[in-house]
Amino acid sequence: MKRREFLRQAGVGVAAAGAMAACSGGGRRARGPRGGRRVMWRLASSFPRGLETIFGAAEYVAKQVEQMSGGGFRIRVYPGGEIVPALQVMDAVQQGTVQIGHTASYYYTGKHPGFAFETSVPFGLTARQQTAWLTEGGGGEVLAPLYAEFNLLRFVGGNTGAQMGGWFNREIHSAEDLKGLKIRIPGLGGEVMSRLGATVQVLAGGDIYPALERGAIDATEWIGPYDDEKLGFHKVAKYYYYPGFWEPGPALTFLVNRDAWKSLPQEYQAMFETAVQAASLRMLAEYDARNLEALQRIRKYGTQFRAFPNDVLVAAREISEALMKENAQKDATYRKVYEHFSAFRKQAFDWFSLAEQSYASFAFGKNT
Repeated sequence: MKRREFLRQAGVGVAAAGAMAACSGGGRRARGPRGGRRVMWRLASSFPRGLETIFGAAEYVAKQVEQMSGGGFRIRVYPGGEIVPALQVMDAVQQGTVQIGHTASYYYTGKHPGFAFETSVPFGLTARQQTAWLTEGGGGEVLAPLYAEFNLLRFVGGNTGAQMGGWFNREIHSAEDLKGLKIRIPGLGGEVMSRLGATVQVLAGGDIYPALERGAIDATEWIGPYDDEKLGFHKVAKYYYYPGFWEPGPALTFLVNRDAWKSLPQEYQAMFETAVQAASLRMLAEYDARNLEALQRIRKYGTQFRAFPNDVLVAAREISEALMKENAQKDATYRKVYEHFSAFRKQAFDWFSLAEQSYASFAFGKNT
């Protein structure tokens, strides 16, 4: 019996070693400090290291999986541009250059317009609604086949909460003023602005300030007071617009190479999933806390806050809905995601308008 048991265990060890060898770019392999296999992965972020709230989500995941695995599973995190360009993270994960990416999926609508739904679409879901759709409302399941086409798995990677409309170096009095405006804005929001007459550019976070400073762009959106202050936009643009109607609750994404995931031990898979869930909750809480004081500081800089004119919002919503319907007619995968999203949004807006909006309308303006 002992001899048979020894041979059985030896066979399991050989099979495990073979599985690790198949890991796409799996890195070094050795025995972990708790007797498990050692795995070293690389993570490419789309965000600069200096924005510790959004970039920090990836660092948090790396720290958590290393602690949970006793050092057996380690992830080295690279900021945007260090190992791959910030807007090419999906390509790097798909090709196995890195095992993980932390990014915003709407950066890749050029590959497929359906990726916008993972992050945010104009007049879409709030942070809570988006998280509910992706994790409990079936959104993650309906998006999974799209990611599989690119050899990817998706995991919710945080949320910034409702964003500001961005920094402008001139006032917008009507939709006519958007014509000819050079603005940095990605995703479906960028397509909407383009149809409103603006000239749209997609720039990585670290490239926005110099473009705005030298006049290569007239306006930019990013996230909100905390990050925007760090990036110094108040120094080069006078007007701060709201609301960010194209990103009412944008979700970030952890992308994982499917081949690498299959080769990852199940206990490490569970650790990773636990870590990304915690990182997602943590990011939104950080933004909600840090934006408060940052907003007060930005007001003291003399920044002029402006609401988008109503005709801009009306035109943008009409264009956004038309664009999504056009895409749905062209592509069956997009249509499936769009229909699922639209049905969820209708129910979510019904419930939130009853409970959340009625409270907010009364309480938020009181400033007690």
